[in-house]
Amino acid sequence: MGEEERKGPLSGLKVIEMAGLGPVPLAALILSEMGATVVRVARLGAAASFLNLPPELDLDRQGRGTVKVDLKAPEGMALMRELAAGADVLIEGFRPGVMERLGLGPDELLEANPGLVYGRMTGFGQEGPLAARAGHDLTYLALTGMLHAIGPKGGKPVPPLNLVADYGGGTMFLIAGILAALFERSRSGRGQVVDAAMVDGAATLGSLPYALLAAGLWHDQRGSNLLDSGAPFYDTYETSDGRHIAVACLEPQFFAEFARLLPLEERLARAQYDVSLWPAMREAIAGTVAQRSRDDWWSIFAETDACVAPVLSMAEAPDHALNVARGTFRAQGKLRRAAPAPRFSRTVSAPSGPATKNDGMAALAAFGISTDRAEALARSGVIGG
Repeated sequence: MGEEERKGPLSGLKVIEMAGLGPVPLAALILSEMGATVVRVARLGAAASFLNLPPELDLDRQGRGTVKVDLKAPEGMALMRELAAGADVLIEGFRPGVMERLGLGPDELLEANPGLVYGRMTGFGQEGPLAARAGHDLTYLALTGMLHAIGPKGGKPVPPLNLVADYGGGTMFLIAGILAALFERSRSGRGQVVDAAMVDGAATLGSLPYALLAAGLWHDQRGSNLLDSGAPFYDTYETSDGRHIAVACLEPQFFAEFARLLPLEERLARAQYDVSLWPAMREAIAGTVAQRSRDDWWSIFAETDACVAPVLSMAEAPDHALNVARGTFRAQGKLRRAAPAPRFSRTVSAPSGPATKNDGMAALAAFGISTDRAEALARSGVIGG
């Protein structure tokens, strides 16, 4: 594979990331690992992130150079407009109106660069009754109906980390919108605004449950449905060593394999979708699973289509044979993190490394800002590293 082919599929794309937390930095990391040149713009004098991770662990900063800019200084604003004029994409995650008050809203920047794709990430969208309100993954998920559906029967709703609204409904929809707008720009030559709201994305991820609800195939109650632990063959079970296995044999042929190897008594094995037998089935599965360790069960099911897996801890997962064989995780000092995904056969994505002080200057140079000019701006206090 030649050097040219090792460049990621977004090689040549120039992206401005307005520094923030959560879904926007992850989007910038993914775009950078796909080959885009990303400059991360932070406000000069802004307080440090409340996480304040060391550089080697801070994925919110890796893969791109950071430049701190005095956005109140005329020279700082001139620099931002120049960067935007040479950019393909700008992404920001501020509350509605913040970029406009800075003089960096889409009207101003699209006038300077009609081909700019302006990606906006918010919780509740650019308008609406909650547009100006703060929130987090759990807040947005609560308002989509999806948080209500996550958790055990008779128990309270369970936060699914911040994976669903922040990163599933936020980061991934922002990236999808940006790539769609870039494709459309290849035909029209015009950029546009991408309004990615986490509440919208999380609701879209819930399309199947909503369709099942409309069809009368979903009960609007936690732990009572096929995919929410209501079915005994789609749940987790505690093993003899206090760990767990995940059982997910939805289809009859997979359930038959599971029932054979467990084993499950014939009257239950032949009645997978007889809901009246589900309590007895759950009790039988739980009682049998509790007799062996998690890894013993994995040795039984590993080479089968029973759809059973060990529930691995975060410390264990990188060393599992599947993830080792796939190279799913990579070591970066003491950090073990996911390798770039998805994978490309020819234009290979490259994993990022810790940011350095020189990355900011290098990013500015990629946007056409000479070293002499950047150093002059630094001496005058307009930018910082």
